[in-house]
Amino acid sequence: MAQPSKEPCKKEACDIQACLSKNNFLPQRCRKVIELLQSCCEKCNYNSTHCASVSALLKQIAK
Repeated sequence: MAQPSKEPCKKEACDIQACLSKNNFLPQRCRKVIELLQSCCEKCNYNSTHCASVSALLKQIAK
């Protein structure tokens, strides 16, 4: 029986959007929320559409 998929990590992804909006889209200033999304993605084995963007964000803050 198919269950409606609940989006894991949606809250974290929304928090990042809010943080980036407040900080002129500088991911360095949102490192904490980005790391929260990353750990959420690791917990759900990246089984969320919201995890696709986390690797790009991590590359940006690593610079």
